Amino acid sequence: VAREAGVSRSWLYNQPDLRAEIERLRARHRPVPAARPIPDRQRASEASLLRRLEAATERNRQLEAENRELRQALALALGERRTADTCGIRATATSPAARAIGPC
Repeated sequence: VAREAGVSRSWLYNQPDLRAEIERLRARHRPVPAARPIPDRQRASEASLLRRLEAATERNRQLEAENRELRQALALALGERRTADTCGIRATATSPAARAIGPC
């Protein structure tokens, strides 16, 4: 463009409106790289994808159930601790408030 216009490239790039137009035209003419197709032997079958979805769904159900149980245990422990604190009861190793929750 600079050669055709008879100007220097630095002058051309210092003109914001001309530079923006050049960049716009360059972007329009850039070839978009074609996505390479995945070979058939590497593609997952519908049955495989469905099985993976079923496994993920089942795992989500298990995690939701575990989260529910942990929340209930935490709520119980916090309630017992609050009761012990307000009543002035000191938690001992045998009291329910001192029980460990989960693998420790």
